[in-house]
Amino acid sequence: MLGVQLAALLDGAAPGVAETLDLVDGFDDVLAHGLARVDEEQAGRLAAMAGALRDTPLGPAVAEAVEKITAGSIGDAELAVLAGARTTLLGAVHDAELGRFDAALGRTRAPWEPPSAASPVDGPLGAGRSWLQELAITGWRGVDHDLVSSADQAVSALLGEPRLRGPAVLLDGLAAELRASCPVATMDRVPARRWADLWARALLLLQPGTSGARAAGAVSGRLLPLGVDVHEHGTALQIQVHGVLEPTDGSSARLVRASVAAAKVDTIVGPALWRLLDAHLVLLKALAEHRSVDLAELPVTAGGDLIWRDAQATLGEPADPFATARLRLTDALAPAAPPLERHPVRIAEPVLVEGYTIDGDALTLDGHALALDLERLPDCGPLTPELVAASSACIGLVRWEAGRWTLQPLAVQATVKRKPVEAHGGDWALGPTDPKVVKAEARAGDAVAVLRERAGRLLRR
Repeated sequence: MLGVQLAALLDGAAPGVAETLDLVDGFDDVLAHGLARVDEEQAGRLAAMAGALRDTPLGPAVAEAVEKITAGSIGDAELAVLAGARTTLLGAVHDAELGRFDAALGRTRAPWEPPSAASPVDGPLGAGRSWLQELAITGWRGVDHDLVSSADQAVSALLGEPRLRGPAVLLDGLAAELRASCPVATMDRVPARRWADLWARALLLLQPGTSGARAAGAVSGRLLPLGVDVHEHGTALQIQVHGVLEPTDGSSARLVRASVAAAKVDTIVGPALWRLLDAHLVLLKALAEHRSVDLAELPVTAGGDLIWRDAQATLGEPADPFATARLRLTDALAPAAPPLERHPVRIAEPVLVEGYTIDGDALTLDGHALALDLERLPDCGPLTPELVAASSACIGLVRWEAGRWTLQPLAVQATVKRKPVEAHGGDWALGPTDPKVVKAEARAGDAVAVLRERAGRLLRR
């Protein structure tokens, strides 16, 4: 990223974004108080959202749903429409901001091409929707332990269907956050935007006929990893590897993502997290050893997400992520965003920034400052705020959140005690390399091994 590109990105704001987010905030406030007690002010907020969508294909359905809910008729169909309306508004914000990013950096993005129709997922969808309906009627402020506990049966049922494990984990994560916050009525501040995001997404994913993420084709070629984004929750772990794919058919290089996940408990933290993913050794070795991966007919979604299978991936030659970023990022084709992924918080675009200075929590390049998102630095790798502050080159993800652009570092090149140092978020994927961390891990013991042994004992009984 050059100074002129950064200037173009930070220059002003997309028209209509602030007004659209105000409409979303209005709906989220209604959801926080609960649909069982919609007063005149909250009815006005719902009507404002319906008015904004009046001239869209969704307009008539939203107007009807708002009218029924205001009158006290809160059904499954009406809630699905409201979740769709909120998602549509945030999708418009996503498209506006991502368009600004592409224009500033000159990044070419593939058009969205819906995959061929697939059989819908069948299963216990209704139980999950019923719990989400109870949440909406009660409102966040009314959530207590009894209401949260009623999600357990729905989550267990959803986990029994492999194609519904995504919604199951989402539902379980929302329930875990609510459980940790109970009673919500005593909280000084409710994370209304976040919980409404999770509620709306879960409700849409649990609609009849939803097919979930699926392959739209297969790719073969060389994957050059750029960096890894670690998503950690009390009950789940996911790593998302951003990289450049060089297809064997000679077509243009593509930006892709490869994600793997595992269930966890909140006592497993730090470098021990990687041991939860030891079924994906090819990917872990590629991260730790900075190597390319040769893919053979690996499934890929229409949104550029590789459906990872170690059996169809072979470790390749050493591949320096910084060299990849310098040589391939400018001409790699970016993937289109699938409809349900069109949310501004899901903007996470890989970039290379060089020749900057760091002042506190901001990066300055040619007089233009970009905020650094240091809270996302994972504690399972060697990347620290101190190394970021000492760096002069960074591979990171540009994000748009809370009305501003930020940079989340994935890897840095720095000078420490007059010596060049490189640190990548996935350097410890095969185990920590820092002697102090190795000793601390040895003293703490292998929590993953202990929990697996105990689980095995329980299963044998």
